[in-house]
Amino acid sequence: MKNMPIYLDYNATTPVLPEVVDAMLPFLREHFGNPSSSHAYGKAAREAVGKARAEVAALIGASPDEIVFTSGGTEANNLAIRGAAEAGPARRHLVTSVVEHPATEKPCAFFESHGYEVTRLSVDPFGRVEAGAAAAFVRGDTLLVTVMHANNEVGTVQPIRKLSDVAHARGALVHTDAAQSVGKVPVSVDELGVDLLSIAGHKLYAPKGVGALFVRRGTPVAPFALGAGHERGLRPGTENVASIAGLGMACEIARAALDAESGRVKGLRDRLWKLLKAGVPGLALNGHPVERLPNTLNVRFPGVRGGEVLARAPEIAASTGSACHEGGESASAVLLATGIDPRSALGSVRLSLGRGTTPDQVETAAAALVSAWRETASAAAGS
Repeated sequence: MKNMPIYLDYNATTPVLPEVVDAMLPFLREHFGNPSSSHAYGKAAREAVGKARAEVAALIGASPDEIVFTSGGTEANNLAIRGAAEAGPARRHLVTSVVEHPATEKPCAFFESHGYEVTRLSVDPFGRVEAGAAAAFVRGDTLLVTVMHANNEVGTVQPIRKLSDVAHARGALVHTDAAQSVGKVPVSVDELGVDLLSIAGHKLYAPKGVGALFVRRGTPVAPFALGAGHERGLRPGTENVASIAGLGMACEIARAALDAESGRVKGLRDRLWKLLKAGVPGLALNGHPVERLPNTLNVRFPGVRGGEVLARAPEIAASTGSACHEGGESASAVLLATGIDPRSALGSVRLSLGRGTTPDQVETAAAALVSAWRETASAAAGS
């Protein structure tokens, strides 16, 4: 689109790929049947859902019958957490982390308000949970350990396999929110050792309003919505066939180009970091320097607020991670959890790259951000 800013907010949402749109269109036009119907119209829709289920499963190393389609990552997280709790009422202890997305934190808080005990694991200065420390908190009555695979703000990847080993040794289930990692880095449910894994379509170039939950065979999960027996009885309601077809195509594309695209975007991200570092003395990196999503660069500009830098760089579409509210702005809870002081944390900006990011855009974005920081810092010094 002409005259639009350079998009560096791919962790917030991604554009729908043309191939994904093409995969969806037949099910918005001629193939309108209900996949539960036995006639030819239903068969076409049912086959599309089945094909998509196989593609989602292939991307994460699962079996098709272990994939349950949802309306997105938030519903998938709720189904995992609330479904596990409903199915295993004898255990009333949950373990999560202090850097979770609200789609995980709020379901945990809900059960906490209903008599469950919730342990929130702290993180190190890079935003990583210490798996060794987690072993001290997982108990015989622990129902579920739910920790995100990769953080949406700083990109830090968590040691999910180690957490899985700790949890399973005590009979607990393991769920991970993989909304940010699926399609960006290799994700294998067997290598991670998880029982439940959430996917959000709009984070990997599928449309908004569709997602999936991996439910390992034999994992006890109860539906939190009631209705007919769709999706193995775990998610009632007629399937969103067009969007599911789109998600399947997005997963097929991601699997085919995962290594190449990951390497390309990582190179661009590192180039952006180098240019910013050279132009902004005192610029700091938030998150893990190595164990991080290849597309994510969260930086801390010295002496200014990140929101002010972005306001002076209209050529860039990015985000800060801080929360704006009446009367002021509060620093990102994720950054505060890593030990960064609130004032410094407010100088942070998240730059997340994607399939549409080009080398020229990186050069332009870096120059714009450096210039914006200088203007902001100068204005702050003169006030």
